[in-house]
Amino acid sequence: MSASNPPHNPAEDEDAELEMLAEDEAEEILDGEDAEGDVPMGSDDEGEEILLQNDSIAYFDGHKDSVFAIAQHPLYPNLVATGGSEGDADDAPGKGYVIDTSAATSRPVLPPSYSSDPSAAASAAGQTTSLSPLFAIEGHTDSINALAFTLPRGDFLVSGGMDGRLRVYAVDIPSNPTSAPPRFTFLAESQETEEINWLSPCPAAEYPNTIALGASDGSVWVLTIDASDKTNPIQITQSYFLHTGPCTAGAWSPDGLLLATVSEDSSLHVFDVFGVAAAKNLVTDNGQTVVSLTDADQRFAVEGGLYSVAVSPTGGFLAAGGAGGAIRIVGLPRLSPSSSSQPQPQSRGSSSTQKKTQATQAGTILASLALQQDSVEFLAFSPLPSTPSSSAPLLLAAGSVDGSIAVFDTARSFALRRHLRGAHDGESVVKVDFVRSPASVPAAGWLLTSCGLDGVVRRWDLRGATASSQQTSADSNAGLVKEWRGHRGGGEGGGVLGFVQGETGERIVTVGDDGLVLVFEA
Repeated sequence: MSASNPPHNPAEDEDAELEMLAEDEAEEILDGEDAEGDVPMGSDDEGEEILLQNDSIAYFDGHKDSVFAIAQHPLYPNLVATGGSEGDADDAPGKGYVIDTSAATSRPVLPPSYSSDPSAAASAAGQTTSLSPLFAIEGHTDSINALAFTLPRGDFLVSGGMDGRLRVYAVDIPSNPTSAPPRFTFLAESQETEEINWLSPCPAAEYPNTIALGASDGSVWVLTIDASDKTNPIQITQSYFLHTGPCTAGAWSPDGLLLATVSEDSSLHVFDVFGVAAAKNLVTDNGQTVVSLTDADQRFAVEGGLYSVAVSPTGGFLAAGGAGGAIRIVGLPRLSPSSSSQPQPQSRGSSSTQKKTQATQAGTILASLALQQDSVEFLAFSPLPSTPSSSAPLLLAAGSVDGSIAVFDTARSFALRRHLRGAHDGESVVKVDFVRSPASVPAAGWLLTSCGLDGVVRRWDLRGATASSQQTSADSNAGLVKEWRGHRGGGEGGGVLGFVQGETGERIVTVGDDGLVLVFEA
C-alpha cells in the first residue's frame, strides 16, 4: 500500500462521527442528486492548470533537477555540454551531459500548448525532437555549476562543481564528424578549493588549453591542461589570493593576456597572468596586477559587492557591475596591438582621458553608472564592426535583477541608448549576449539575446532612436524581435539559467531550473 493511502483504522471512523456537524450548523446541504455527482471547483481553484507555450524544436530531459551550466564547443556548435544537480538533498551529486543538437529539426510555426508539468512539456504531442546524450559527466559529489570547452580548438571539456572539483575530459572529434560521434574520455581531476563559482577559457592562441576559475573562498586559479604529461596533466599556471570575499565573476581580455576578476568584497583585480605587463613595467606594486581597486577608494566603492565583469573587444577598458545597479568603467593598459580603430571612451566631464597613455589610463575610473534598481548580474559588449564602414557603435548591455536591460553607447561617454525596463517582466535577467555574426548583415552589432527567471528567451534589435528621459514604459521595450517560450517561469522551480547561441545566433540552446534543456530556432 502506498504512503499516500495509509491502512484504514476503524477507530478514526468513530472519532469522525463524534465530530460531525449537526444539520442546522451546515452552511449548505447538497441534495442527493448533486451529492452523487462531481462538485464544481470553487473560484479559489481556478487557474491551477497553467498552459505554457512550447516554441522549442528539440528537448533533452535527462537531468533530474535544475540545470545550472551550459557550454558550447568552439568549432562544432552543435556539441553542447550541460550540468546541474541530481537532487535537492544537501549531498546530492552533480551530473552533466553532452548532447548533439544537430538532430533537432524545424517544426510548424504555430506551437502547441501543454501543461506546466516538465515531463509533459518535454513530450508535447511529438512536436519536438527528443535528444539523446552522447556522454555523461560524472564524478562530482555536489552540483555542477560551471562548464567550459578549452580554446582555441575545444580539445578538452572542463566541469567545475560546488564540491570544488575540476574534472577534465579529452574531446576526440573524428576527421569526418558525420561518420562517427565524438568521444569524451576522462583525463584527470584537480581540487584546489572548496567550491568553484565560474570557469573561463583563455582565448590566447599562444597559451592553448588554459582555463581560469574563481572560487567561493576568493581565490583565483589559472590552470593549463597538457594531456602529454601523464603524471601531471592539469598544471597550475598561476594562483591568486587578493580577494577577501567570494570571487563572483571573471573575464579575459580579447588577447588572453589579462584576467579581470571581481568579488563580493567589492574589489576588482586585473591579473598579468603571463608576465607580459611586468616585462613592460605596467604592473602595480603587488607585482601581480595591472589594476587593483577596492572599496577603500570611495570613487570605486560599491556597497553590496560586485557580481559581473566584461572586457571590451578593444581591450582598452572593462565594465564591472554590482549591487544597486552600480557599474564602474575602468581603463586597461594595451599589451598587444589593437585590431580596432574604435575610439576609447572618455570619462564624464573630461576631454583629456583619450590623450592619456595606456599606462596612465590603467586603473582610471572612466565612468560610474547607476541606472538600474538592483544588482547587475551580467554584462556584455557588442562585437567590433566587421567593416570600417559599419555604423554600429560599441555597445554595453547590462542585465539586472530588477528585470531590466540597460544599453549604453561607449563612444558617447556611456550615454544611455536604451532601457528595456520590462525586458523580463520583473524577474531577474540571467544573461545577455550579442549575436556575433548574424546572417542579416545590416543588423550586425545590434542584435541582443537575453534570458531571465520568467522562463523566456528574447531577442532585441537595438537600432533606432536613443533613450531619453521622456521614454515611456510603453515604448521602453521597443525593438523586441522575437521571444521563445518553453521553460517554466516565475517563482520556485522556474526560469532560464543560461543559454548559448554560437556566433550566428541561428539556434539557441537553453538550460532551466525546471531540469530541461531546450533548443530554439531563430
